[in-house]
Amino acid sequence: MTADPAAPGVRVVIADDQALLRGSFRYLLDSAPGITVVGEARTGAEAVDLAARERPDVVLMDIQMPELDGIEATRRICAAPANAGVRVVMLTMFDLDAYVYGALRAGASGFLLKDSAPADLLAAVRVVAAGEALLAPSVTRRLIAEFARRPGPAPAAALDGVTNREREVLTLVARGLSNGEIAGQLHLGVGTVRTHVAHLLAKFGARDRAQLVVAAYETGLVVPSGGR
Repeated sequence: MTADPAAPGVRVVIADDQALLRGSFRYLLDSAPGITVVGEARTGAEAVDLAARERPDVVLMDIQMPELDGIEATRRICAAPANAGVRVVMLTMFDLDAYVYGALRAGASGFLLKDSAPADLLAAVRVVAAGEALLAPSVTRRLIAEFARRPGPAPAAALDGVTNREREVLTLVARGLSNGEIAGQLHLGVGTVRTHVAHLLAKFGARDRAQLVVAAYETGLVVPSGGR
């Protein structure tokens, strides 16, 4: 993961029911240039309220939370129009199959293991705040496996307004390629790829690339190995 050290300040909310972890994350984030923790939540309900009040750039959300689990809290945060600029990163001890699909469908921009290196946590916050997706290879494999277990793709009607070039770009986004890698493969400029991605985000009403990955599989544009 890479981040732009000159990026504007990033405001973060930490949602975890363990005070020790919240304190550790806060110390690390507040010590980093350009990152400020603007609130802490002990429950999923508190996280929803804090996100509405503070409108942070990033919410670090524990999956297993009291009162309201992290996935439902994420769904409520991401469904609120006023929170359009809020990105959620799910925090978990294990990248479990059961959570991946549900969290991304709820609007999460990615996953981060709680035992990640401090540098990875800081980079993750900056990457997600910039609108990128944060999907580790192991998580991506589990996401694809989840789609492979499902009975089949949804109707492809959502692709009706998508151009052939945009379909090519979306397919490569779903395979985890960066804009630069997509540009190289399709012999396009990086700026052109960014424009195509922006159009895809608008057409699918997607918050970021994580939701574009979901859209690619749900419309059947990309079929998992072993799937239909």
